[in-house]
Amino acid sequence: MMENKRMLELVRDAVGATSISQKEVIQQLWSGYGTLSRCTIEGKEFEHVIVKHIKTASMNHHPRGWNTSLSHERKVKSYQVEIAWYQQFADQCDDHCRVPHCLAVVEDSGDQIIVMEDLDDAGFPIRKYDLSMDEIFTTLRWLAFFHAKHMHVVPDNLWNIGTYWHLDTRPEELEVMSDKVLKHAASAIDHKLNHAKYLTLVHGDAKVANFCYAPDGNSVAGVDFQYIGAGCGMKDVAYFVSSCLYESDCERYESLLLDHYFTYLKEALDHYQSTTPFEEIEKEWRALYMYAWTDFYRFLQGWSPDHWKINGYNQKIAREVIKQLKKDS
Repeated sequence: MMENKRMLELVRDAVGATSISQKEVIQQLWSGYGTLSRCTIEGKEFEHVIVKHIKTASMNHHPRGWNTSLSHERKVKSYQVEIAWYQQFADQCDDHCRVPHCLAVVEDSGDQIIVMEDLDDAGFPIRKYDLSMDEIFTTLRWLAFFHAKHMHVVPDNLWNIGTYWHLDTRPEELEVMSDKVLKHAASAIDHKLNHAKYLTLVHGDAKVANFCYAPDGNSVAGVDFQYIGAGCGMKDVAYFVSSCLYESDCERYESLLLDHYFTYLKEALDHYQSTTPFEEIEKEWRALYMYAWTDFYRFLQGWSPDHWKINGYNQKIAREVIKQLKKDS
């Protein structure tokens, strides 16, 4: 595990700066796998870089007690996926689905370092916990353009199936579920989502905390791509909505939010001159929205059964999904 001085020297040399200093530690990475820092540099056209220093040499502490080898292996792979995303895919994103530019990737002594542009300097300095409806629409537009941009893209070196709660990566959480009916339906829900005709790349962790906003709230950039992979776009939409609205508003604004998302998706497909038929995507994905909600609810039931996101809305949706599965069987 490298010392901080060594890390700074590697970053300085990787970006071709004349000097570097650590300005601040923005946050510790989940489960103690490293740090996210802002560094000040000299000798380049930009003043700051963001450095994600990943330390995966040993198993770390999980905040909710999931300290297992499977959890560790999943986390290690997630950082490998994020590096692959920045090296192979990120530069294909434009201003409609803005992401940080990757300036360098460095590996040394078993650690990995991702050096990125500072989105604060790029015009996205605002972090949000609560969003206005206009800001929700802005983020849904980002998701729609992101999904349109990556429609039918093969997830080379990414997760074959995106999202951090994907069933195949969460057998331990499934095993301890108390809701036996939902547990029994989990595979069918997973199959329904992952065998959709129209798949794209999903962000995989599209919560409010992983977006950076412009001061006017009219543009946004996405960060944290550890769980990007193939999937139905509704996975991102349902998860994002769950992160920014409480139970009553999730239900109250469901149609409004989906209408806006699909309006943006049509705009995005036209913008990228996609030949994928919008009407077919909308028909398929609208029907899968409640499956995406139920899939995430299934994960929460095993991972953290007292989580605040478990509520009457997603319980109601889960009952409707299970009823539909029984009807279709």
